[in-house]
Amino acid sequence: MAEVAVFGYGTVGSGVVEVIDNNAELMKQRGADLHVKYVLDIRDFSDDPISSRLVKDVDVIINDPEISVVCETMGGATFAYEYSKKALEKGISVCTSNKELVEAKGAELMEIAKAHGCNYLFEASVGGGIPLIRTINEALTAERIDRIYGILNGTTNYILTKMDENGADFADVLKEAQELGYAEKDPTADVEGHDACRKIAILASLVSGKKVNWTDIETEGITKIDTEDFKYAKELGCSIKLIAMCDFNDGCSAMVSPRLITADSPLNSVKGVFNGVLVHSDMLDDSMYYGRGAGKLATASAVVADAFECVHFAGKEVGRGWSSETLKLCDPGEMKGRFFVRVENTGAEEAAKVLGATEILKHEKETGLVSAEMTGNDFKNKLSGLSGVIKFIRF
Repeated sequence: MAEVAVFGYGTVGSGVVEVIDNNAELMKQRGADLHVKYVLDIRDFSDDPISSRLVKDVDVIINDPEISVVCETMGGATFAYEYSKKALEKGISVCTSNKELVEAKGAELMEIAKAHGCNYLFEASVGGGIPLIRTINEALTAERIDRIYGILNGTTNYILTKMDENGADFADVLKEAQELGYAEKDPTADVEGHDACRKIAILASLVSGKKVNWTDIETEGITKIDTEDFKYAKELGCSIKLIAMCDFNDGCSAMVSPRLITADSPLNSVKGVFNGVLVHSDMLDDSMYYGRGAGKLATASAVVADAFECVHFAGKEVGRGWSSETLKLCDPGEMKGRFFVRVENTGAEEAAKVLGATEILKHEKETGLVSAEMTGNDFKNKLSGLSGVIKFIRF
């Protein structure tokens, strides 16, 4: 039997305990007998069945020779980093859902794990329960991945889906998402795109083998998207999604931004709290990965799957990571694309001419234009010379 400890008994941590307790026999049949011996948390859970396994001193866990795997679900990059590092230095593998820590300290923690004959795994840090990282590490190991493009944040996808289908305002849907537990009390990380940005940084690091800093990625959230944008989107046969992408053709470009998604894209049908990711590689071409991007059991399932691998392949290096060398990103403005522009009617004719508009949607007080394909830098240069521009959204 492999003894497991869980750091943090919040939503995901309690889910990890539930998954292991309920499916222990199934996992044993498949090659790894897992049992939760400890749960670390500073809070008391006297009415919870876990109370007999609860400890408040991390050293109780670190110094127990029976512990072979830690599931870190604390969040943040302070105590989670300190405790994960302690465990790895003792030869205890660590599995985490903590995207902030993986993005900031992943390279260092993977090096520590390698030096001490254990593993640092982080499937649940991107895409919740979608086995995306494992797929990249294993199923696509013979592929040269040149593009990853998709929806990596369930909160923003829920908000945009409701705005699209119900014609609701951003503020109203955000409040509803908070009441349902889909959005945090402080939703900044989600709605400003920071969460999706950290996730695409992890994927870009994994594919490139070098560290991609999330702060180097051009990021735009969804707070400026309004009901009028969705009216235009419907006229164009599109939806609007927050898209995180990285492209490895001629270097590495990365970006997070709202985009108009055409009806023929498989991402158009990804709704609610679900995530959907398209991966393009040289041999397989396009493949898509879809599932719950967040939630107690979806995320916990991914953490436990990593713990299973650590036990099942004990003593072996599982997966791959990236070095501490920072990858310099290309200018995302050099990527080509089309742009949707809203402009006051007084400036619409000039804008259509300058931008080489391929579609023109005239409303009472403003006009929507679809530009010709051009680089982002070229587009912004042309846009700066126009009057009456209200906003733009990328395709």
